Parts: sequence; structure tokens; C-alpha cells
Amino acid sequence: MATFRAIKEEMERRIAAREWEPGAMIPAEEELAREFGSARATVNRALQELARAGVVERKRKAGTRVSLHPVREARFVIPLVRQEIEAEGAEYRYALLSREMERAPDLVRARLGVEGELLHLRCLHLANGAPFQFEDRWINPAAVPGALEESFAGISPNEWLVRNSPFSQADFSFRAARASRSEAEILGLPEGEAVFIAERATFIGDAPVTLVRLVHPPGYVLRTSL
Repeated sequence: MATFRAIKEEMERRIAAREWEPGAMIPAEEELAREFGSARATVNRALQELARAGVVERKRKAGTRVSLHPVREARFVIPLVRQEIEAEGAEYRYALLSREMERAPDLVRARLGVEGELLHLRCLHLANGAPFQFEDRWINPAAVPGALEESFAGISPNEWLVRNSPFSQADFSFRAARASRSEAEILGLPEGEAVFIAERATFIGDAPVTLVRLVHPPGYVLRTSL
């Protein structure tokens, strides 16, 4: 019985070899299950993986077609800042700047879709004593009640959430901007210096978990893979 991974790889081979040409219908799940000697659910999982990668297009009651213009999927892994820094051979240090329960600004509440007070944390990550990343984070205590009991004095919210709070969906945004006065002071930069900003909102089901704004000084490089 073929595994879903073996089925997926064979489908990818057929598409790459133009045995299944762009726009062509792929055989039905029942037919593929018989061919591979596997359960229909196994075939369905393989097709779902290919659909997420943009290789095939699936429509209810219309079947599955090879994509005319396949879109490769870039996968962003949420990194531990400590590991990023130590992987470069630098010494990692973390400082908690503030920890408050407060009403979030309108933009944060709109992005997360929540009202009421959130846990607001401001932190600095350092590499060999130099500022590496300023972390400005809001945590929804309704989704992560354990965060209210954590001081975050000895562990960053980045590490704590990776260990303690699963999520099912994440929205990312990246942009270049100029450092605000407070960001410049924290990072030791002139006000208005160009910085790299990454924002990430995570959810568990429909419940928002956290929204974080990560500000990096010049020289930071973001890497991913296809």
C-alpha cells in the first residue's frame, strides 16, 4: 500500500514529465486509490498537499486539474530568535523592557478582532551585546491564559509561545520602514533610520493568539526556501 508521500511524489513526477499536462483533469480519487492500492483518504491527502503548493486546482464537484500556472509556495518557519543568533556564532542575550495589561490600540484590536485588555510585552534581543531585534507583542489572554502567570523576565515571549501555545493559522507581513523615535532609542539608531519590520498574527481556530511587530536594524537578512 503506497503512502501519501509516495503518491504525492508520483503525481509530481507525472506532472513534471507532462504525462498530466497543464489544465488536464487528474483521474478521480477512487481510480487513483485503486491504482496505488491505497485508501481514498490517503490519495485525498496527497492531492491536498499538491493543492496547497499550487500544483493542482481542486473544485468541489468539478474534480482536480493540473494548474495552468503553478504557484510555488514559500514556507516561513517561525524561528526562535535565540537560535537565529546562536546559529551565527554570536552570544544571545534577552531583556524584558515592559510587561503591562492594557487596552490595545485600534489597529491591534482590528487586526486580532478582539476587545478588552491584552498583555503587552516589549523586549529586546541582543547578539554579542548589540541590538538584534526589538519585539513589540500583544497576547490575547483568553486564548493563552498561562501567559498571565509568566513574568517573561527569564524567557522571551517568542520562546514561551513556541513551547506553550499551538496555532493553526498565521498571517505575515514584511516591509521596510523608518524607525520611530522609541524604536530608534531601543535599537541604538538615529531616528528615522531604515529598519526591516516583520509583523505576524497567529490564531488557534478562530481565536487570536498574538500579534507581534519585530523591528530589525540595518543588515538583517530574512531567508526562506521554496
